[in-house]
Amino acid sequence: MTAPDPTRRRFLRLAAAVPAAALSVAALSACTSNDPLAAQARAGDDKNYVAGDGSVTEYAKDQRKPPVSFTGTLYDGTTVDSKTFLGHVAVLNFWFAACAPCRVEAPSLKALHDEFAPQGVIFYGVNLRDEKGTAEAFEQTFAMPYPSFNDQDGRVLLAVSGVVPPGAVPTTLVLDKQGRVSARILGELDKGTLKALIQTAAAE
Repeated sequence: MTAPDPTRRRFLRLAAAVPAAALSVAALSACTSNDPLAAQARAGDDKNYVAGDGSVTEYAKDQRKPPVSFTGTLYDGTTVDSKTFLGHVAVLNFWFAACAPCRVEAPSLKALHDEFAPQGVIFYGVNLRDEKGTAEAFEQTFAMPYPSFNDQDGRVLLAVSGVVPPGAVPTTLVLDKQGRVSARILGELDKGTLKALIQTAAAE
């Protein structure tokens, strides 16, 4: 039997370390304005998640790795092949419900989706640990307009493991029209920054 990939194992172990109590808070929160986990993230108190360092990395065209390639399953059971992204800019946001900065950035992701989806930009969440009910509660709370992959098996994570370091949640990737990673935000995203990264990829 093939030994489990150590990157995937460490990533999912870190995600699983979030206390169960935090999940209960997450399910009951109505919005970021009265969300205890979101308030915790704003205060810089990293109790319930393993945060990224906030860095933004752009990759020059001639320095980008080959296109990401994976087949993943959404929470509704739909199978999606990354080949369907080709010809479009795509945004992949790695998250889980009890991740405090994931909750803070959710309204920005929704707003950017609403702005750019009519222009052909594709958005997907990649949920690393939640069962269907927990993920759907988050999506309903924040009125998320795009679906998420159920990536508890780490399939999508492994496909981008060269650019997504273990334990960094949230992480947001922008893929160019060839399916290559053109930019990465490691940690809670800034709306204006992600907008600029999407615009840059779309203009190529």
